[in-house]
Amino acid sequence: MARGGQGLARMAVVVRAGAAPLWWSGVCAAGIGLLVPGLTGRRIGVLAGAALFLLAAVVVAAWRRKRYAALVRSAARAGKHDVLQDRAVTLRNWRRGHRWWLLLAFAGALGASLLLPAAGGMLLAGAGAGLWLKAARLGRVERAAQELIWVRVDWLGPRAGAPAGKPVRAVRSTGPAAGDAAPGGARRR
Repeated sequence: MARGGQGLARMAVVVRAGAAPLWWSGVCAAGIGLLVPGLTGRRIGVLAGAALFLLAAVVVAAWRRKRYAALVRSAARAGKHDVLQDRAVTLRNWRRGHRWWLLLAFAGALGASLLLPAAGGMLLAGAGAGLWLKAARLGRVERAAQELIWVRVDWLGPRAGAPAGKPVRAVRSTGPAAGDAAPGGARRR
């Protein structure tokens, strides 16, 4: 980066990056899991899966809520030499860095179907839904403040991953027209 500028990725896009892979792998694992009767039977598996879906969605949506709020409140304005990363690039980088974890989660959900049919897949789908809820909450915060929240790319390595993890010490903000993603991380229409 020239003159001290840094690469910045949208916080809501990073949060939302894992939502679709977790949701669809969970739906597929739950569907495949229904084909296997399992040790407990399908009805118990589906009921346990529904409870796990709701629990996962609530826990993931509420995870580090205070940390996100503190980072957003202390956001500094982005400099003119900072480089804003495209939404597609952010999604691709996150998914490449976490592809093995996603594959292991899918395999674990399929393996759990031997005990509780569909429960593991519904747990994964609940985690994806929780990430969507968290991104939507960030979008509401961005709309209310009329600014978009960005995090440094070098703090989002594959090991750190989370946009509010320990390596992230501060975030930056821009006006609502910056970047190619709408508030909440969705595609801008």
